[in-house]
Amino acid sequence: MQKKLAVINDISGFGRCSITVSLPIVSYLGVQCCPVPTSIFSNHTGYPHFFFDDYTDRMPEYIANWKKLGLTFDGIATGFLGSARQIQIVKEFIRDFSGENTHIIIDPVMGDHGKLYSTYTEEMCQEMKKLVSLADITTPNLTECCKLTDTSFKENGWSKKELLQMAEKLSMLGPEKIVITGIPQGEFIANYIYQKGKESRWIRTHKVGTERSGTGDVFASIIAADSINEVPFDKSVKKASGFVKKCILKSMELHIPQTDGVCFEEILFRLKRD
Repeated sequence: MQKKLAVINDISGFGRCSITVSLPIVSYLGVQCCPVPTSIFSNHTGYPHFFFDDYTDRMPEYIANWKKLGLTFDGIATGFLGSARQIQIVKEFIRDFSGENTHIIIDPVMGDHGKLYSTYTEEMCQEMKKLVSLADITTPNLTECCKLTDTSFKENGWSKKELLQMAEKLSMLGPEKIVITGIPQGEFIANYIYQKGKESRWIRTHKVGTERSGTGDVFASIIAADSINEVPFDKSVKKASGFVKKCILKSMELHIPQTDGVCFEEILFRLKRD
């Protein structure tokens, strides 16, 4: 049977982020992508105006019909969650739909550059810690990792020892595999890979262009699909990092506006299914 991944995230009609990114990437990698919408956006919030429909009240009934069908999933992946209630719904979803071999991938989308997003409360941060404790894989950036481990944030100057200590602390919550993303290292951007029982390592790529919406969703989608396809974690991180860089370069080449994200569609074929 074809493998299935439930993706719990918002749907943004324009701007290349969240489920709009996950569906084509996960599908191309040979995994059936099954969305659970948390909210509906006409376009993401980086634009001057947008339509927004909170789907929280509809999620339980949506999910209940999947329960009636007796569905189970090979993987469950989460993205941005907008409230403590949504986090609770996701915890219940993981409890109800995961089996012994289900891969749980939590992208704790909480903030960046040392600051939490305006929607995030301290209650949500504590609930996110509980959600991360259910993960097999988690993909926090520096800000999120610091918040989840009660570590003081700094933009630069992270040593491998400091990152190892933080990753070990995060792993104590539950995840076996962790990648701390977006670590500045001069002309490079690094991702720090931690796996219980294995030596940790860096994956570094040269900085190109500027930050764009949806790159984290591209990265996390590859990690999630690869985990189900049993791709080694370090190989998956390297592939995801390299693909995001190629997407940014292609977007610059085609003069894609920064708010429009990355034109991964142009080079999706480079994610070879091997």
